[in-house]
Amino acid sequence: QVQLVESGGGLVQPGGSLRLSCTASGLIFSSAVMGWYRQAPGKQRELVARVFPGGTTSNADSVSGRFTISRDNAKNTVYLQMNSLKPEDTAVYYCNAVIYRGTPSEYWGQGTQVTVSS
Repeated sequence: QVQLVESGGGLVQPGGSLRLSCTASGLIFSSAVMGWYRQAPGKQRELVARVFPGGTTSNADSVSGRFTISRDNAKNTVYLQMNSLKPEDTAVYYCNAVIYRGTPSEYWGQGTQVTVSS
């Protein structure tokens, strides 16, 4: 059974920083494409950043230069370092894992709330 457990969300002032963590179990972590998505109230879920098995990363334009995704395969954990946070970054952040072997398998965490407010 695959589980993705997020942590690190909370309330932060504009300009502040947070680091989200997602620890995976039940899958071959090193083979998974790991990602962070977010969903703000009344909006669709959107991709924030992804990291591929080899370490290549991609970010949404809205977070480039502020957010950094990374992975530690030894700890089965993916991180999202968020700096220079803005109120528009407020959302529930979800961890995502995709295994591309035959039919792709996709998994989601339960989400963690990030609120940027003064």
